[in-house]
Order: sequence, then structure tokens, then C-alpha cells
Amino acid sequence: MSTTLNAPPNDSELTGSDKDTIEELKNAHAAMREQLERVIVGQSEVIDQLLMAIFCRAHALLVGVPGLAKTLLVSTVARVLDLSFKRIQFTPDLMPADITGTEVLEEDMTTGKRIFKFVRGPIFANMILADEINRTPPKTQAALLEAMQEHHVTIGEETYPLPEPFFVLATQNPIEQEGTYPLPEAQLDRFMFNIRVHYPSAEEEKAIIKRVAGTYKAEIEKRLSAEQVLRLQDVVRRVPAADHVVEYAAQLARASRPKEAEAPDFVREMVAWGAGPRAGIYLVLASKARAILKGRYHATTEDVRAVAHPVLRHRVITTFNAEAAGIGSDEVVSMLIEQFQPKAELEV
Repeated sequence: MSTTLNAPPNDSELTGSDKDTIEELKNAHAAMREQLERVIVGQSEVIDQLLMAIFCRAHALLVGVPGLAKTLLVSTVARVLDLSFKRIQFTPDLMPADITGTEVLEEDMTTGKRIFKFVRGPIFANMILADEINRTPPKTQAALLEAMQEHHVTIGEETYPLPEPFFVLATQNPIEQEGTYPLPEAQLDRFMFNIRVHYPSAEEEKAIIKRVAGTYKAEIEKRLSAEQVLRLQDVVRRVPAADHVVEYAAQLARASRPKEAEAPDFVREMVAWGAGPRAGIYLVLASKARAILKGRYHATTEDVRAVAHPVLRHRVITTFNAEAAGIGSDEVVSMLIEQFQPKAELEV
């Protein structure tokens, strides 16, 4: 007797209400895509990866050359999801207080006493666009990344919680690196996805030019509220992932490390540092989010393969020789996916 590996596992962790929520998201996903397409031409894969990160309660890094509508995409997603949105332009003179906020001295007109009052910075929003995050010094980067991890800001002895849901979507320009402060690998690891935003196709580019150079103006309707997003985030973690799905995610992450026994020869030759345990966690979480976006009640190994590139590309550091040969982390991840194929069936 044999059974398919990607057959649905026992989904007893999902309640009837959870399943209704997943069906709600499946319908809302199509509606959100329709709304986003009114503003954004193409970039369907980027949109889905962005939504997956949001429903996993995680953050994403968008990498692309200027002019690919990264800012417009993020602000439009915030409008469709009915979330508060702030854009922070990172510059070399930006200070941590410019992001988190600061205390100012005010005088009480009735008593004459002077008191400190906290003035909230732009980080107090549901969705933050950290534009060109690598153009600000490490001290300011660290202030943002601390807020990303803890979901609160500490000023003096007071702690101020950030609004929920809370996401940071940071952008980087891969071309011009002069005068930048590259994020250390430990900080890059805080981002669930590294999303590559590519040039549009010829047809898409013509459509973009017609829209922007003409009188076209899109009307955006809200499709999900902050409360619905929070509920969906809880449902994502309850989506079942069978043992073989978790095992496959762990296998890909471990195989990317050149000193592990599972590492193939090309990893030992081309990779300086591989992905850490957080990669396996995010592979499974992203697989669950992808599953519910597709209206399914369980994650599969195919979901793991589909999210492997955005999860692993910034966690696999190639050697100088590999880079000299034109082989980057994306190529290494593709080779890993090809090398480690999930079994179609499991004999029981």
C-alpha cells in the first residue's frame, strides 16, 4: 500500500471557523489582486510574496532598481488592507529618534510645571516602508531592526507598543553601492523574504507607459481590515505541515551549509556560509501562508520549493570564486532544489 507524500495530513488543528477564514482569504486574495492590478501592472509573484510575509507576521526586503514601483506597490497594499502606512526615506544623516520618536519638554499652562511628553515617530504605523535602508548608518538601522523584532519602542524608562499588525518592508537599490551601509548578515536574517523586483515585460511596460502618461486614475477599495489580518496570522500558524514537509524544509536549509554532512559538493565549493535554523522556520511558515492563499488547508513540499528562493537567497553567502564565475545565491538555491527532489510517494 502506498500513499502520496503531499496528501493532506490530519487537519484537526484547524477549526471550522479557521476553514471559513481560509475560504474568506481565498476569495479576498482574488479581490485584492484585482484591486492591486488597477494600480500595479504585472509583478504578480512579488505581490504574492509580499502578502505571504504579511500573513506570516514577518518582514520583507524588496531589492530592485529605481523606477519599478516598489513604493507604489507597498502603499497600495496598505490601502487595500486598510492599514496605516508610513514611508521613511533613509539618508546618511537620519538619527534613531527620527524613526522611533523622542521626548520633548512641555510646560503645563495651568500649573506652570514642565513635563516630558513623548512625540511618536513615523514607525508607529501598521506598515512601514523603509526606503533604501542601506543608506543610513548602522545605529539607525539597529533602532529599526530592534522595533521589528520586539514590536515596541523603548524611550528612557518607558516602553511604547507598536500598532498591530506591524510590518517593515525595506527596499534596497542593487546598483549604486557608493556611500551605503550594507546590512550585516545577522540583520538580514531578520527579514523573512528577500524579494527580487524585476523589470516588466515588453507588454507590461507599454501598459505602464499608457497609464502613467495618460489620465488614468485608479479607485482602490479596501478588502481586508487590520482585525482580519490579525486573525489570518493566527490561522497561518495552525495550518498543518506534515512531518515530511518539515523534514524537506530542514533538509534544504541544512544542505546549504558547506560543513554539514548533507551538503553536496557544489555547496562545499561555492558557499562560504549557509542558512541558519531561522531559514527552515520561515520555509515552513511561508509554505503555510502560500497554502491558504491558494485556498488549501495544509502545506506541501511544493509550497516549500515555491518559497525557497525568497527565503534562502539572502541567507546563502557565496564564495569569491563562485561570484567570479557568475554564480550567485539564486543559482545555488536553484541547484539545491534540483538536487533535493521530494519523493512522490512513501511506502507504508
